[in-house]
Amino acid sequence: MKVYFTGAGPGDPELITVKGLKILQKADILIYAGSLVSPEILKECPKDAKIYDSASMNLKEVSAIYQKMKDKKGIIVRLHTGDPSVYGAIQEQMDLLTMWKIPFEVIPGVSSFQASSATLQQQLTLPGVSQTVILSRISGRTKTPQLEDLALLARSQSTMVLFLSVDQAKSVEEKLLPQYGTDTPVAVVYRASWPDEKILRGTLGNLASLVEKSGITRQALIFVGNVLDSEYEKSKLYDAAFTHGFREASQ
Repeated sequence: MKVYFTGAGPGDPELITVKGLKILQKADILIYAGSLVSPEILKECPKDAKIYDSASMNLKEVSAIYQKMKDKKGIIVRLHTGDPSVYGAIQEQMDLLTMWKIPFEVIPGVSSFQASSATLQQQLTLPGVSQTVILSRISGRTKTPQLEDLALLARSQSTMVLFLSVDQAKSVEEKLLPQYGTDTPVAVVYRASWPDEKILRGTLGNLASLVEKSGITRQALIFVGNVLDSEYEKSKLYDAAFTHGFREASQ
């Protein structure tokens, strides 16, 4: 038995990778995050596959399936939302599989922050504006390390993408305001790539009120930074006057 930790993508079933789709179509057992993965993706599983919804399961219950199938032939697909490397909680599972000598592989997926930037039609790094993207979250039940407090991360004024934080929009606003300022543009993307996708736009100074009026409390990302509405320098990559390894300057 081999386990494949597979990124299902952000919601749109067509955004799973080709490799992820191929392994899903061979699954003997599927364990998927039912609260976040589109049910349309499940149609790609073999009809005789055993399917478990992990939304109501804990780590012990999930890992018991791995142990039970350890010496049998076949494929277990552990389907996580987005890309499993970002808040995917797969490390604890991989560590157990390593200890039990059960082979596994990770198949990456499209993250919700990538789907959101596509929805916003926005590049997250722009010359002269920002060359850094910070993926983080406000401290909650899972505490962030002290040196990763949002107020400290804000000092760089980089493009910031916040997961798992929309329900604390007021605290996000208060922590970021001293460094970014009230007029810094923000966007909130709810369920990027799903049919009920929604976009909110405003400034950091009205982030909390924007979110409160929308009623959004989960499954949304907060984007903060001047890349959302700022003049920028043109890329050197396609500048006719710029020489690089594959092209000489033409003027």
